[in-house]
Order: sequence, then C-alpha cells, then structure tokens
Amino acid sequence: MSKIFAVANQKGGVGKTTTCVNLAASLVASRRRVLLIDLDPQGNATMGSGVDKSELQLSSYDVLVTGLPAREAIVSTASGYDLLPANGDLSAAEVELLEMDGRESRLRRALRDLNGDYDYIVVDCPPSLNMLTVNALCAASGVLIPMQCEYYALEGLSALVDTITQIQRAANPELKIEGILRTMYDPRNSLTSDVSDQLSEYFGDRLYRTCIPRNVRLAEAPSFGKPALEYDRHSKGAIAYLALAGEMTRRHAANRNSSHSGPVAEAV
Repeated sequence: MSKIFAVANQKGGVGKTTTCVNLAASLVASRRRVLLIDLDPQGNATMGSGVDKSELQLSSYDVLVTGLPAREAIVSTASGYDLLPANGDLSAAEVELLEMDGRESRLRRALRDLNGDYDYIVVDCPPSLNMLTVNALCAASGVLIPMQCEYYALEGLSALVDTITQIQRAANPELKIEGILRTMYDPRNSLTSDVSDQLSEYFGDRLYRTCIPRNVRLAEAPSFGKPALEYDRHSKGAIAYLALAGEMTRRHAANRNSSHSGPVAEAV
C-alpha cells in the first residue's frame, strides 16, 4: 500500500518544491518506487524534474477536473521517479472544483487505481490553503511540513495545523502530521535555535532530526531540471535529503514492525 504525503505550508519560499523533488530522488536512490504529483499551477516541481511544462499534453488538471485516469498523465523522469506534472492550466481547477460534487476528494479517488504501484506518493502543494491543497490533504495519510526557523513561520504553522485538524474531522480521519522539516537551516543563528527548541517541545519526535541547510547547489539544481543528487551528489543539500529519506524509511519500518509485533507482545 502506498504511503501518500502532502508536502504543505501556506507560506511561500520555505522549500516545499525543493523538498518534493529532492526527497523523491533520494527515495528512489534507496530503491523505493516513487510518484511525485505536482499540484502547484506554477509547475516548479515539473520543471525541476526536467519536464517542460509548456509542452504537456496532459497534466494533473485533467486528472482532477475531467476525471482522466492518473496513469494516462504520468510521465517518467530521468531521476527514476514518475511524475504527474502540472502547468498553468491548474489555476482554472481551483475555480472549477468549487462547482463539482465531491470536489475535495477528486485526487483521492484518482489515486485509488495506483494503490500498490508505488511505495511513496509525494504531493507538492501550492503555497495557499485552497481547494488544491485540500485535495492533497484529503488524499494523504501524512503531511510533511517544511519550514524555516523564524517567528512568522511559527504563526503560519499554527494555521496549517488547524486546517489539518479540520480535514481530519470532516473528510480524512487517517490524516496526521508526518513530520516537521527544518529547511534553510543555519545553526549559527540564535533565532534558529530558539524556534527549533519550540518545535521540539511541541512536536516531539515528529520533528525530523535531519535539517536541510542553506546550500547553493540546492538553489542551482532546478535551473538544470535536476535534483541536487544528480546535479552534485556530494553537496551538503543532496546529502541532507538522502539523510531525510533514510530517516523516513526507518520510521516507517519501525512503525510496521511495532504494529506487527503488538498483538504478539500482548499475548506473551
């Protein structure tokens, strides 16, 4: 069964798309089957994966709005993961979805046919809490929240947590916060340490140990249509995302083992 993660934060510029592209590539490097879904009309995850958004015949718009089977719009990338791409057409979906029945669960229904095809499905959300983000949250089992360690980021995080709670109650009781990822991390900054301490106190083990540093290679790689792992696999950014993929997969393996051993332990 696929693990579906929405990578979400309504604050822009926190590294959502960078995280999606580089995490997808890093999970593939650890021999996982991965689908990256671009739900942002800007199509940055599409371009960062080496796919020209201006030449798309089919996209996530067609899957959400027309009901096109997802398999027909998925393309392969040179990095080894599959991609459900996006372009500016998706802007219209935000309005068109509002008039549809079951509008918040269009993506969830589309992904049912893919269950088992992938180990991980990663959804890149737009920087707002609109109907596209709601679709991602209704389809996902977990939310990965990238954030910078700064004061305003904490305020935005509070609003996102409230939205996740509402989605849990109304549409997707299985939804949970998968993890908080500190991006553009600079340990020399005292504010960074203060915010990290607050995150650790509130979220506990849901705060990833892995931190993504400020790294010029991470910033340069999208202009070449590549994840950092391909652009410069020895860069600090590429190594950090490999570490994140390892931390995620170890968590999931531990959770599976504990769920399998639980009844046995109780019986003993």
